[in-house]
Amino acid sequence: MALQILLNGSRGRMGLAIAGVAPDLNAIIAAATDAGDDPARVVDGCDVIIDFSSHRATHSLLELAIARNKPVVIGTTGHNAADKQALLQLAAKVPCVWAGNFSVGVNLLFALTRRATAVLGVDYDTEVVEMHHRFKKDAPSGTAARLLEIILEERKLDSTALRHGRSGITGERQANEVGVHALRGGDVIGDHTVIYAALGERIELTHKASDRAIFARGAVRAAHWVTQQKPGVYDMQDVLGLK
Repeated sequence: MALQILLNGSRGRMGLAIAGVAPDLNAIIAAATDAGDDPARVVDGCDVIIDFSSHRATHSLLELAIARNKPVVIGTTGHNAADKQALLQLAAKVPCVWAGNFSVGVNLLFALTRRATAVLGVDYDTEVVEMHHRFKKDAPSGTAARLLEIILEERKLDSTALRHGRSGITGERQANEVGVHALRGGDVIGDHTVIYAALGERIELTHKASDRAIFARGAVRAAHWVTQQKPGVYDMQDVLGLK
């Protein structure tokens, strides 16, 4: 039987992409909601909630998922650090896949970044560069934010090590810096590069998205997977068995 999905944020770019790929992935958009709609009126006939809407809607959507015992997939970005920590605690009460990027290739990039950062160490200056379309509202992207989390975790640094664009900074680059650069323009779906630069060599790990459907297919794959899980917060590394 096809998976019955409540799609919140259905008229956004990702919502439209998910609706486009769902029929080929044994899934049906049983209900579609957006800002101003009431998901509580249509959630009962659905197996899972997929949310690609606004960060302002995440709390109420999680409360609904908990009240109706529905698994949820969250791809919405733009939460600040304090809000996200509180939301993650809430999300753990139901099976939840929360990811900044649902692409299989990007999640392999996450795994490679963790390994490369651990092997290369502090002798390699690390920078993250991302580019997205002119309409993207948050910066850095959710994918870039996850790459940065991985790098900071492996190098045992906190967010004070991040250098966003380096505007106004003078002097040499410090060994414990991690550079962050967000580019915006045109219709770029999503490019991400992690650069490791040492004296005499440079390594670059890059993923470029040319079709938004890669994220949509990953989100539906996560929706199938999460319906079989116990309550807790998972990511695409769990879905893909990369951990």
